[in-house]
Amino acid sequence: MSSRIIEIPEGVSVEVDGLKVKVKGPLGELCKDFSHAMGQLTIRKNGDDKVIVEVIGKPRRNKRALVGTIAAHINNMIIGVTKGFTYRLKIVYAHFPMTVRVKGNYVIIENFIGERAPRYAKILGNVKVTVEQDDIVVKGIDIEEVGQTAANIENATKITGRDPRVFLDGIFIYHREVGM
Repeated sequence: MSSRIIEIPEGVSVEVDGLKVKVKGPLGELCKDFSHAMGQLTIRKNGDDKVIVEVIGKPRRNKRALVGTIAAHINNMIIGVTKGFTYRLKIVYAHFPMTVRVKGNYVIIENFIGERAPRYAKILGNVKVTVEQDDIVVKGIDIEEVGQTAANIENATKITGRDPRVFLDGIFIYHREVGM
């Protein structure tokens, strides 16, 4: 299979300019540049309801894989502008009660395993982070920004140099869903 067809749902508009794709929907607008694939594939619109990603030349294995990857990115952009993405993280502590708050573009984690210095996790792009009791909710329309923000929060509480069977404290991703 050397081409992929992506259906465009109603209420979503897709603009293709070379290898730049812009998707607009009810929740917002996303733009991605796939120019790293220059000379290997083309992206074009077929009417108002389809986007076609296809290989230029002989469809070798790596080019077919690239077509699938870019088609998946465009599909995630469409899902993002129509429904959005939500990640839920659980705050877990055994001995020292951890305090988590959001300030500006950072999530601040205080008193993690009794440390005096707070730990920081960066919030990327237009992602909204809220703290609800022992849960942290990360929402947004760009799956990459939402996922990376959740990973930043999880990695900020990574424990090194201690036995992970004893020190179970941290913040962990436990649920991913489509929808805000």
